[in-house]
Amino acid sequence: MAVLDSRPPAAEPPRPMVPRGSEVGMEESLPRAAYVDPDHHAREQDAILLREWTAVAREEQLPRAGDYLVVALAGESLIVVRDRAGALHAHYNLCRHRGSRILPHDRPAAGHTAPAPASGHLKGGFRCPYHAWTYGLDGRLRAAPFLPELAAHCDRLGLHPAGVTGWEGWILVHPSLEPGGAPPLPPAFQSASQRLAPYGLKSLRVADRIIYDVAANWKVVVENYNECYHCGPVHPELCRLVPAFRAGGGAALDWDRGIPQRPGTTTFTRAGTTTRSPFPGLGADEVGRHRGELLLPNLMVSCSSDHVAAFMLFPEGAGRTRIVCDFLFHPDEIARPDFDPADAVEFWDLVNRQDWTICESVQEGMTSRAFRHGFMAPMEDLSADVRRYVQARMPEG
Repeated sequence: MAVLDSRPPAAEPPRPMVPRGSEVGMEESLPRAAYVDPDHHAREQDAILLREWTAVAREEQLPRAGDYLVVALAGESLIVVRDRAGALHAHYNLCRHRGSRILPHDRPAAGHTAPAPASGHLKGGFRCPYHAWTYGLDGRLRAAPFLPELAAHCDRLGLHPAGVTGWEGWILVHPSLEPGGAPPLPPAFQSASQRLAPYGLKSLRVADRIIYDVAANWKVVVENYNECYHCGPVHPELCRLVPAFRAGGGAALDWDRGIPQRPGTTTFTRAGTTTRSPFPGLGADEVGRHRGELLLPNLMVSCSSDHVAAFMLFPEGAGRTRIVCDFLFHPDEIARPDFDPADAVEFWDLVNRQDWTICESVQEGMTSRAFRHGFMAPMEDLSADVRRYVQARMPEG
């Protein structure tokens, strides 16, 4: 049992003067509270995580009418379901009558899992377990037992809708409760579609999935993904495969064209080679290059010549993030009798765990009272974009 300490806090020792970013030639990071403060995280949920398009699944997880997925997002529970016409719908997971959950929500454990946690199939529609109010797949109220007078109000008593759309095979939701509904996808998604068109993302399928439970703020994770200044110290195996990640501290990387790998290598495996064929849409110059995209707030996409590692981030508090990592391959390769994704999955798992370990070290260090903010070196300018993204939505930082 915790005992409250009523003594006044001890006076903190004098703090050394820390130069501002402009005085040392580097931009400042977000302040300490943005990474470690639960109150800041709660405000961030309202200002960002519940007001942006968020990737939650791949469309292949809901192939048939009636297939559904229950998603935990920023403290809310949402149901994504496919109707008989093939359209996707997203609903808040609560009955309009008394607020009961319509469907249970399971939190998948970390590690290798089935591709569709907290999912299932409905034959007709939703039935509240409390008083048996029933809803169609589109969320419209169908019946309320012993209340025939509500038949005239079915349109007004449907499940609360959320925005839902598809992008390159991913399902994205927007938990907007605003009268105008969800906005269109930001232009960044269209730009990413153009850059990644050769990989045929929409046609790819998930061959394996790893779920990680990382003790770090989601912004620490995306800032780490968005720079390669850390690659030399943290990823020796990766840098042997892609020497450009280490050269100059990862400066001047041309992500639009793709980052060249070591001559003779074509993919992200320990050997840098594989028996799988390159994606059919890639040109000869693209086969030996690696591309990556960050689509804020939660989707990271890393493309090799024969597979894609895609990361969906689900913040679960100021200091914890659940990361769903899907490994996507061309269906023709998956159909081969000798198909085995282990060479790519094992290499990515090594790199991922190196990243998560250093992110957790950063998170732990930032809890120190000596930390006020960090600095962004010039080669970390893309990480500073994460800061600008957050500040544009939360001016107080």
